[in-house]
Amino acid sequence: MPLALAPASAVAADGDITSSILSNSDVVLGGNAVVNVPPGTHTYSGVISGQGSLRISGTGTLILTKDSTFTLPGSQQGQSVSIPGGNHPYVVVSNPDRPAITVDAGATLQYGNGGTTGLIGAFPYNSPGYQQNQDNIRVDGTLNLSLTRLFNLGTISGSGTIVQPRNMWGTLQLCGSSPFSGVLDIGTGANYAGTTCAADLPNAKAVLNRGSWIIDTPLNHTVVQRQNFYSREYGNDVNVHSRPGSKVILTGTYSYSDNTGTTSPALSNSNLNWVSVAHQLNKRGTNIEGADVQWGDGTTHQIFMPGTAETAYINLHANSQRSRLTFNYNGAVTLGLPIGGGKYHDTLAAPGAGDIVIAGTPGNDVTFAAAQFYDGSTTIQPGARLRLGSGTAGADGSLYTKGALDAISDNGSLIIQNVRTPATLPAVSGSGSVTQNGTATTTLTAASYTGATTVANGTLAVVGASLSSSSDVALTGASAVLDLGTATSTKLRKLEVVTGAKIILPGGIQSFTVGSQDAALSGDTLSVGGAVFSVARTAGHIELTALTASTESASASASSTGVPAGQAGGSASVGSTISETAGGSPGARAGGAGWVTLASAVAALVASAGVVALVRRRMRGRISRRPRRGR
Repeated sequence: MPLALAPASAVAADGDITSSILSNSDVVLGGNAVVNVPPGTHTYSGVISGQGSLRISGTGTLILTKDSTFTLPGSQQGQSVSIPGGNHPYVVVSNPDRPAITVDAGATLQYGNGGTTGLIGAFPYNSPGYQQNQDNIRVDGTLNLSLTRLFNLGTISGSGTIVQPRNMWGTLQLCGSSPFSGVLDIGTGANYAGTTCAADLPNAKAVLNRGSWIIDTPLNHTVVQRQNFYSREYGNDVNVHSRPGSKVILTGTYSYSDNTGTTSPALSNSNLNWVSVAHQLNKRGTNIEGADVQWGDGTTHQIFMPGTAETAYINLHANSQRSRLTFNYNGAVTLGLPIGGGKYHDTLAAPGAGDIVIAGTPGNDVTFAAAQFYDGSTTIQPGARLRLGSGTAGADGSLYTKGALDAISDNGSLIIQNVRTPATLPAVSGSGSVTQNGTATTTLTAASYTGATTVANGTLAVVGASLSSSSDVALTGASAVLDLGTATSTKLRKLEVVTGAKIILPGGIQSFTVGSQDAALSGDTLSVGGAVFSVARTAGHIELTALTASTESASASASSTGVPAGQAGGSASVGSTISETAGGSPGARAGGAGWVTLASAVAALVASAGVVALVRRRMRGRISRRPRRGR
């Protein structure tokens, strides 16, 4: 049990005041005081006042149960606190004073004992929304926060640990820039910045979050948090608010921790973020409350929220404004859980009310490996990639299509690579490209984008829409299928195919148009877009199967013989470069994998029944018409 001492009369003190504290005397500081706390836990119910500084040393724990009010001597007070902002005031601390309180390594100081008092501080600033503490603190040991009120610690320095017990319903208000480089262990709640102050912890090692970490901003401010978050309790979250014109940037990750220590939260194997563990341990979440939030600053590629729907959650809510979440990484990251709009863990109780942006940072390549559940726009900026599905079983992705605000603005690359789950896309606009590269079917219901369309694998079905605005349609895999059977128009601006690829057309049309080439569907074969197709008619549809690959020089014609006009003397070059291959990389040019030169195309034709004789007759005719050479 902690040792509680009866109060004694106040004593003026300087230097070592250990005996006065252990005898429970009120102390009036007159200089730099030191308490050498012996082993064990000691409860102090006196008050420390006056002017000076306090150092807590030793190996024990000192618990303060009453507020202490001392300050640095006036000659050492130089920090400036200003409150700009007019009708939207916020606090700015400049040139902070040296610490009034220091907790040495090995020592523990505890503010409060589960009540509202026990804090050291002076509050002369009339700061709006909270009380800015004049007494700054350095923590190289441990500072326990056992208070049930809103409180501020001033400017924090040191490399130790700040601990708030679990279920201690008080709130630490962090404001201003603090050079603290240790760990914050939050058991219940902490405010990082707020409507009346910004905050910055540029050097903090980590946040061990076992409660709620709440981030807010003043009007027209950007607040950055660089730390990794770690979870070790059920029911912890990072909740983000922001004012109009403001943004919150989170550059770290929010990970499960299987290290039981407080001073060094860590995860022994990053794959554990994706694995369900005991209910009370690995469940992390973030609630974005009408805020503008950015994950990453373009210099890393570790996603903020690694995990699945079983281990984490993301909710987008609309308060005074809709939420926005931007992914800004410089490499590949995977989101393995849905973005919804429910309450805490029940994220699928309602659609998310916000918009998603994939930033145009070079290398930014984001995979949604889960069905998304937000009602809002998805913007892919130039140079960025968004993949739906990871290309492996159990990690298919999709976007919500049942809301009023669902749309894709694609100015980069959209790649769909689902293995088992068909996906229907919201309306797609923009100047970017769309690539189908999964065995599961993808359906387009509205498409005005002007970039290239690539079908590398599986089926891309165009239903109630068309690809007439797409600059280039390329079927780059032998198993690729472009289904235009229920499209509003089958006209394509440009077509490139490889042997074996298929195109499905409505059964009632009489011709197939590619660019200025209008080929009649009257025979068993069709030449269009520089390729030869077989033509098969089924109930309600026409199925074209590429017998040859495309060539740029071939002109459109239809023939029952299957010989494309002009092919015998045509160019050997292949159509333009495909913008996205199966892996989302730039496609191969002429001579690359999957494309066939003219010689290969002719060889394929020669192997076709009925074509061999025709080619031989033409070749004999050319030989017989050659002039004889003179002897």
